[in-house]
Amino acid sequence: MIDVQRDISVIDLDDQQQLVIACDSIGGIGPKEEDSLQVPGEIVGKLGVRVALLEVLAVRAKPVTVINTLSVEYEPTGKEIIRGIKEEIAGLSIGPDKILNGSTEENVATTQTGVGITVIGVANKDNLKLANSKAGDILVAIGLPKVGGEVLTAANEIVSLKEMEQLLELNYIYDILPVGSKGIKYEAELLAEMNGLNLNLVNQAEIDLKKSAGPATVLLVTLPENRLDDLQQDISKSVNLLGNFYQIR
Repeated sequence: MIDVQRDISVIDLDDQQQLVIACDSIGGIGPKEEDSLQVPGEIVGKLGVRVALLEVLAVRAKPVTVINTLSVEYEPTGKEIIRGIKEEIAGLSIGPDKILNGSTEENVATTQTGVGITVIGVANKDNLKLANSKAGDILVAIGLPKVGGEVLTAANEIVSLKEMEQLLELNYIYDILPVGSKGIKYEAELLAEMNGLNLNLVNQAEIDLKKSAGPATVLLVTLPENRLDDLQQDISKSVNLLGNFYQIR
């Protein structure tokens, strides 16, 4: 059975295990002459892989394969992008050389950067967390929405794989949902719908709830109200209360 939820696909392997698949793409951002945003290939690789990795990790699956499909030549652009991918996943328990595979464009010359990333993970059905929130839980945003060039200049304000790993160790965290181009409000309402709940959003004047969060610069997290102080102590990035869930009547 294939179940598409959020931005991932979940496929049953057997009675105990499931595959979790996430993908992302980047176009027009890179070191080539016709790229709209000029950045080194290494940065493209780091930003490109983090979105799909965060999606897989958020549901408590273990990444086993990272596939890069690059619409650029291997030397020099592709090589730089792959270096960035390896740097971003170096902190995972399985080394990048063991899980990374991919392809580059060697037949025609390219003048604009194009990148596709697919991450495949495995999870036990009992451990997979797709909709675990309940009425009374609060919703918070970790990190701030950044897009385009902002991502390059605000590294201290966006969520990283390090914060994700920290969240996975906290037993009071329920759902985790990366926010991308559709913005915080869209993803928050999706999370409420998945849990069969309504969401009471509080006014967050310092956060634009509709702004694109680019390469998943924000994580939405649900937890009991009485653990908010703990989360603010356990995570170094900004933690902003967005609202709470309540039962649909």
